[in-house]
Amino acid sequence: MNFLLLLHTSYVMQPSSEHVSDVLIIGSGAAGLSLALRLAAHCKVTVLSKGPLTEGSTYYAQGGIAAVFDETDSIASHVDDTLVAGAGLCDKDAVEFIARNARTCVQWLIDQGVLFDTETNAKGQEQYHLTREGGHSHRRILHTADATGKEVETTLVAKASAHPNICVMERHNAVDLITSSKLGFAGTRRVVGAYVWNRKREHVETFRAKAVILATGGAAKVYQYTTNPDVASGDGIAMAWRAGCRVANLEFNQFHPTCLFHPQARNFLLTEALRGEGAYLKRPDGSRFMPDFDERGELAPRDIVARAIDHEMKRLGADCMYLDISHKPAEFITQHFPMIYEKLLSLGIDLTKEAIPIVPAAHYTCGGVMVDQHGRTDLDGLYAIGEVSYTGLHGANRMASNSLLECLVYGWSAAEDIIKRLPHVKHSASLPLWDESRVDNSDEQVVIQHNWHELRLFMWDYVGIVRTTKRLERALRRINMLQQEIDEYYANFRISNNLLELRNLAQVAELIVRSAMARKESRGLHFTLDYPNLLDNPQPTILQP
Repeated sequence: MNFLLLLHTSYVMQPSSEHVSDVLIIGSGAAGLSLALRLAAHCKVTVLSKGPLTEGSTYYAQGGIAAVFDETDSIASHVDDTLVAGAGLCDKDAVEFIARNARTCVQWLIDQGVLFDTETNAKGQEQYHLTREGGHSHRRILHTADATGKEVETTLVAKASAHPNICVMERHNAVDLITSSKLGFAGTRRVVGAYVWNRKREHVETFRAKAVILATGGAAKVYQYTTNPDVASGDGIAMAWRAGCRVANLEFNQFHPTCLFHPQARNFLLTEALRGEGAYLKRPDGSRFMPDFDERGELAPRDIVARAIDHEMKRLGADCMYLDISHKPAEFITQHFPMIYEKLLSLGIDLTKEAIPIVPAAHYTCGGVMVDQHGRTDLDGLYAIGEVSYTGLHGANRMASNSLLECLVYGWSAAEDIIKRLPHVKHSASLPLWDESRVDNSDEQVVIQHNWHELRLFMWDYVGIVRTTKRLERALRRINMLQQEIDEYYANFRISNNLLELRNLAQVAELIVRSAMARKESRGLHFTLDYPNLLDNPQPTILQP
């Protein structure tokens, strides 16, 4: 709630604790860093990373980036596949915009030094090795073995860290956005900066900028089981909502069908490219089950595959299903999936000889902060790009390898808009610093931990792959109670990383449940037993603060 920010702020000026730059980018994945590099020739940029630079979702992305590089493929086909996977809820203009600009933006990434896998074709020419994933009708996924995200992130980090106009600051958590209206400034309501928790100093600092970009990723950590790293706690969505921005389609939470089921690696994702290269999904008795659910078998869209696995686990009372590519040659497997092979081998599983135990896990937030084709939000000067945003690309279900592509395209389009607008924007006056004089240290961290675990567990149980109205109502009641406790705690005690994330997760959980309750049908990733049929004229679910 907006008034909570005022509980911590003072209007006593202390300029020494204020950071100033032209552009503040909150988030250091593919979206944030590609934008920073495109802006750096024109202005001073500060990039905030919540943890170490390599701890975002980009770094752990295995699959690749979808773009039309094959002469037998077409942009129209990429568009059609995305629309089909999105289950009738994609914004066609957004899909066409992204597919049309895909190759140019991927080429920019290649120009930065990203090395994608290549192969020699029948004519003896070197070309990119393109793989295929669920929902795609052609091979159009550029990749670096099974560690594409690592190659992209490390390349962009190296370029950004070396640029004189880019200041990268690790272990900084954004707390809240600062708006002109909140401070009583005259003129158009706009963002003027952000309060940021410096985790090294355990101190809140003030960051002032002409433009602020949210590139904070998704909110899969709201669920008990997730493939995402710990930083994916919905911070950008919650901050934008508190600042007055609309959000859309947050009921569509993608559960990746194949997360490793193992006590020592609970969030290890097994890329969809395994199924693209011929892996089968099997029951504990070794029989395949996907052909019983969809004619596309293992290459059906993720929502269908995840529900099929969930159905078979519940029907059989099984802890997991299995993913099996052992029928392929061992050399083929180790060449295409070296990182996965080594990881599994360290856990006692030989990918070339046996099936892998798997379960679905929360993976991607298809909705988010509403933006236009330049990443602009409802608040002047505030942009949102990447998984934090709702562009209309994903509809009711994201197609594989469109996520990194969306980051790159909106990193480009937002940069074009910011470069054009920035010369006409003046810095605001110095901002008030955070004041902790009226709060105390807490010796009850157990309260935060308890609420944290309770929230993630009931979100998994009540707002997961299969939903009902009663489950959603029960979840909302629990969220409302938790929010009251969190608000009181936030107002009286010094903040911490866990408190900031809990506050944001509770806010996003509320928005997810409200969105799910508003959709009276089952479509894509949102499946409810109370409304199993499709509506004739589906619309995005839009929530207004």
